[in-house]
Amino acid sequence: MAKFSQSQRHLTINKRYQKQFLRFTSIVIVLSLTIIACNNTEQSKSSLVPNSSVADNSLNIWWDKGFSPEEDEALRQLVRNWENKTGNKINLLFYTTDSLGEKIRRSLKAGNSPDIVMSFKAERSPNARLAWDNKLVDVSDIINPIKNLYTKPILQTVNFYNNVAKKRSYYAVPIHQGTMHIYYRRDLLAEVNRSDKDIPKDWDGFWEFWKQVQDDLRDKNKSGIYSLGLTLSPEAGDTYYLFEQILEAYDVEIISPEGKLLIDDAKVRQDIIKILKWYQNFYQQGYIPPAAFKWLNPDNNRSILNREVVMTPNSTLSIPVAVRQDADTYNNKLGILEYPNKPNGQPMRHLTMAEQAVILKESKNQKLAKDFLKYLLETEVKKDYLIKAGGRNSPVLETVWQDSFWTNPKDPHISYATKTFTEGRIRYFYISQNPAYSRVLDRNVWGKAINRVLVDGIPPEQAADKAIMEVKQIYQEWENKG
Repeated sequence: MAKFSQSQRHLTINKRYQKQFLRFTSIVIVLSLTIIACNNTEQSKSSLVPNSSVADNSLNIWWDKGFSPEEDEALRQLVRNWENKTGNKINLLFYTTDSLGEKIRRSLKAGNSPDIVMSFKAERSPNARLAWDNKLVDVSDIINPIKNLYTKPILQTVNFYNNVAKKRSYYAVPIHQGTMHIYYRRDLLAEVNRSDKDIPKDWDGFWEFWKQVQDDLRDKNKSGIYSLGLTLSPEAGDTYYLFEQILEAYDVEIISPEGKLLIDDAKVRQDIIKILKWYQNFYQQGYIPPAAFKWLNPDNNRSILNREVVMTPNSTLSIPVAVRQDADTYNNKLGILEYPNKPNGQPMRHLTMAEQAVILKESKNQKLAKDFLKYLLETEVKKDYLIKAGGRNSPVLETVWQDSFWTNPKDPHISYATKTFTEGRIRYFYISQNPAYSRVLDRNVWGKAINRVLVDGIPPEQAADKAIMEVKQIYQEWENKG
């Protein structure tokens, strides 16, 4: 895909609007911008202080690159406001989620790490491991004064163990959060005379419904549309994210809330096999597109917006936010759902990630870094930032949740996601309990297991045993290190 400068992109969009192209064209344009932002594997040099003139007392911040230009611009504006208020300077750099972890590791090895790092994929980031190795600054003095504004589960996600100091403390600051929902095409359902009210809430009925929709679409010669947009690539975080959600559906605990590895349990093994067969059946029956083996994180977004799949799970509101300017698609053609009840009939808990900012111990500007994070957490500052960023990510502070932006019923997607959060149907990753599990996710052990079954033809039993062995090996490596 060709990459354009910011001015070129805006000029192209303006011309297309002036010529009043079809709404579908506007969707493609917006989505193209999103994919460019997501697929950029180079650092985005959005520095507000040129690299050649960065002073020793300038704050160096590395931040996850947003899924839309609005996200990055919202942070740039926040940074400019802080610079104008304090007279301090910030060197702000954006990196893609997939490259940020490696950038951190290299910077620590080279001794030129930034002051602050914000990681979007907190569940697979090295934060827990860095805290274990005493490489993060204790930020309890930031969190404690506003501790009552966070829920206890959110605070647990940043309460890491320091193996050098032999204590637990707050070594990261929750910034915002995202949880999994299912997005679907109402217009495709309408083509086979179905609507929202027809979607079952029981587990088996839910998945059979989507299969039937594809069958009916094929009867109408819609041969290129698949029902299930399930990401299968070992390179995509969305792959392990969904697998972890299915583990939750079947009440499978790989680790206990205290961090103990439970994978030697015979029932756990049988449940992993059952889930691998769950994937296998859908794929062999032809309900998952073969392209899903090559999807990276933005590709399921693209597929549903291009009407190539009927539904897809996603961990933030990036799909609807990409088409917000197309009111008809945003409000009418695109739907959002919680997961169905678990196979045992109990309500589903939606797997949630609380994205975090950390201050590296090598920072030469630790006080300045703390001052910036305190500013970022001020209610009005945080509210302004998240809203201007488009609402893809949800708040973590109670005072920010109170803004009507998050509960406005005229916004079908943001208000729906807000209910999932505020009515308690979420569960956070258990990363803070044991840093080793973040490495399980980082290596995408589950994605590799899925591919062994679906691509290599290995029986689910053998693939499960291989995955279990890998998990145990990762834990053993960690224990030996500790």
